[in-house]
Amino acid sequence: MSPTWKLLALLLASLVILVLSPFLGADLISFEALSVPGHPEAEVFWALRLPRSAAAFLAGSGLALGGLVFQALFRNPLATPFTLGVASGAALGASLYIWLGTSFLGSLGPLGSALLGAALSMALVYLATRSQGGLSTPVMLLAGVIVNFFFSSLVLFIQYVSSSADSLKITHWLMGSLTGLETARLADLGFIIIVGAVIIRSLATEIDLLVTGEELAASRGVDVKRIKLIIFVVASIMVGAIVSLTGPIGFVGLMVPQACRWVLGWSHRLLTVAVFFGGGAFLALADLLARVILAPAEIPIGVITALAGGPFFLLTLFSIRRQGQLL
Repeated sequence: MSPTWKLLALLLASLVILVLSPFLGADLISFEALSVPGHPEAEVFWALRLPRSAAAFLAGSGLALGGLVFQALFRNPLATPFTLGVASGAALGASLYIWLGTSFLGSLGPLGSALLGAALSMALVYLATRSQGGLSTPVMLLAGVIVNFFFSSLVLFIQYVSSSADSLKITHWLMGSLTGLETARLADLGFIIIVGAVIIRSLATEIDLLVTGEELAASRGVDVKRIKLIIFVVASIMVGAIVSLTGPIGFVGLMVPQACRWVLGWSHRLLTVAVFFGGGAFLALADLLARVILAPAEIPIGVITALAGGPFFLLTLFSIRRQGQLL
């Protein structure tokens, strides 16, 4: 089967999952109930199931796209959207909000504090990289790792000095959750993800060349510094917006891009589309499992993705060793 037909099959499967996931759960919702005004099942569908499935799809799409471009930037399939410390920055902001109480940052709330933390991590990585003369990929990676570890240690410190109730809230947030998302925030997230996806898709050719090596890309007319900066900023904004609403949901940006490469090859003109829909479908399925496995209780979605991500990480690592190369 040609890559184009494989992509079409993936898109069809993703759309089926997106349409059906709001109806599935511990209690199935029938199509007939939606046509009855005031029906309890219809209320659950429109107020809870549909916004949650949409949030899962958008978050999965953004995390998968972030993983795709970071893996291209670092030429390493083990890179994730959290490599540069965006998630730890958002976690620090949210932890500070929980620890200091609702008066911290006023009306901005946990969303604003998490976004500010993500923006701080972006700024630190960028400034550290520029201070070494340009946008060197190894320097950017090292700066991201340092920021990630430093902010993660601050989160642990905040948990230690917090009350038991606040420490539990922080731990729950760090596991990732799609519950309680406001419709307005969901619309904001959708706008950020779609704009970011369009920008990344428009740079598919440049990303292909960047993967082959910065010198070769520059010889083909690619403004390497500019493209790397755009990739870094766009992907970080997407990931920061997602994490600020859902908490850090790991392994989506690792698994989905690599799985799509195994199926479709290395062309980012196909991969950007496949990863967008594949990531959304994957996280929608993970959310369905989180709601069903221990129903009526709910498992944090980050736990589901971590359980799938551990074995996949090992599979990817063994695949790299067999190939004798990174990307």
